[in-house]
Amino acid sequence: MTDRKHLLSGRTAVVTGGARGLGKAVARELAARGARVALLGLEEEALAGVAATLPAPSGHWHVDVTDDAAMARVADEVRRRLGPASVVVANAGVAEGGPFADSDPVSWRRVIEVNLIGSAVTARVFLPQLLDTRGHYLQVASLASIGAAPMMSAYCASKAGVEALCHSLRAELAPNGVGVGIAYLNWIDTDMVRDADQYPVLRELRAHMPPPARRTYPAPYVARRLVAAIERRSPSVYVPGWLRGVQAVRAALPGVVSLATRKELTRSEFTATGLLGAGGRAAEDA
Repeated sequence: MTDRKHLLSGRTAVVTGGARGLGKAVARELAARGARVALLGLEEEALAGVAATLPAPSGHWHVDVTDDAAMARVADEVRRRLGPASVVVANAGVAEGGPFADSDPVSWRRVIEVNLIGSAVTARVFLPQLLDTRGHYLQVASLASIGAAPMMSAYCASKAGVEALCHSLRAELAPNGVGVGIAYLNWIDTDMVRDADQYPVLRELRAHMPPPARRTYPAPYVARRLVAAIERRSPSVYVPGWLRGVQAVRAALPGVVSLATRKELTRSEFTATGLLGAGGRAAEDA
């Protein structure tokens, strides 16, 4: 089929973290291109609200992406109700900010669990379906996958981890016809980012970034770019596009970041934020 408008028509697409923000926007974009969408996440009412805006037979499942057994059950239910998944978008994620030494070990661990372990669980339980459909797995990553920033150690570690996971999976799954893509994203207009701007530690971090790196992008715009990359089965997608150029200088980034932040970190006192946004609070409750 050569008409890209119909590449996803009738196919089943899974989106984790689909209750709000980028996950919600990606689900709507997939549905607009004819896909049956399975929304997964922790916020049951919000998931139901998003699902109600999608054409049938899309559905939603209340599940913690870090729960292996629960995710396996959901994967089976998705197959039975909607058919085997051709697309899986591992979007579920949380973040916190603040000095590592003062961070709450539970919150810090939860970021790693949701962002990294949750992505691995998602890939594991849906892999049999992707093998059947020769489908495509898209991992939502970040600029933090390329260059770590101070005061966001858990988030940066988790996003570097999912990048490495996807590079391994891509090599393993290529002989079986399964595509693996990584979405490198910067600031997106979501409740998590808006919440981050309320805390001095993350507001200052963002203020000291180069002007192009401070810009916030609307979730629907980013979603269109991601779904277009899924249709092309691209191994990577960068939003904004200039992030691709950062790959070429990533080896130098740790030293540059350390020099740029040394004075500011010495003269300022920051405290931990806890998990950010409504999605973070849902993950904390779980």
